[in-house]
Amino acid sequence: MKVAVINFSGNVGKTTVARHLLAPRIEGAKVIAVESINADDGQTDAIRGRQFAELQEYLQTVDKVVVDIGASNVEELLSLMRKYRGSHEDFDYFIIPTVQALKQQQDTIATLAELARLGVPPSRLRIVFNQVEDGAPVSDVFHTLLAFLRETPLAHASALCRLGVNEIYERVKGTDATLAELAADETDYKALIAQARDTAERVALARKLATRRLASGVVPELDECFAALELR
Repeated sequence: MKVAVINFSGNVGKTTVARHLLAPRIEGAKVIAVESINADDGQTDAIRGRQFAELQEYLQTVDKVVVDIGASNVEELLSLMRKYRGSHEDFDYFIIPTVQALKQQQDTIATLAELARLGVPPSRLRIVFNQVEDGAPVSDVFHTLLAFLRETPLAHASALCRLGVNEIYERVKGTDATLAELAADETDYKALIAQARDTAERVALARKLATRRLASGVVPELDECFAALELR
C-alpha cells in the first residue's frame, strides 16, 4: 500500500498522521518526507518536491510506503503530477489531515478540489479530523468542510477518524520510540521512583511513567481512527 499524506495547509499534523497513525499500521511501510523548508523530526528520509521524478521512480520499487508531503511542497508536487500524466495512480490513497481552524478547513477543501482535478476519485481520498478537543462533535467543529462534502462528495470522511490533542506527540518527537512500544513498557516505574536516590532521578522516572500513560491512552484512539479510514 502506497499512501500520500497531503494538505495545502501547514499545522494540520501531517507528520503525526504519517508517523504515528499510518506507518505503524501498514506493516513494513517506510515514511518518506517531501519537505524543503521545515525540517522534519529526523525520523524520515527527505526528498524535495522538485525531485519528483526521483520520487516517482522510487515508488515503482516499493510495495508499502507513506509519503509525508510538507505544505511548502504541495503546490509544486501537484504541478509535477499534472505534467507526469497519471502519476497520481502511483498512490493507493491520499490522506488529508485537517484541524478546526477555518483557514485549514478551507485549505482542505482546496486540496480535495485539486486532487479531484488531477483525476483522483473519492474512493481514494480520506479525511483525518485532527486535534479535536475531548467531547467536541466532529459535525459541529468541522461544519464548513462537512457542508462542502455533502454538496460535493470528493472524499471519504468518517467522524470516527478523529484524533485528539495529546502532548505525547511532542514528547516522542526526535526519538525512535513508537507509541506501541511505549505503551507496552512493563517497567515498574513506581518502584524505581521509590528507590531513587535524588530528585532529578525521580523526575526522570516520573516523566517516563507519564509518557507510558499517555501512549497507553492514545494507541486505542489511533487504532480506531485507522480502522475508520477503511484502507484496503
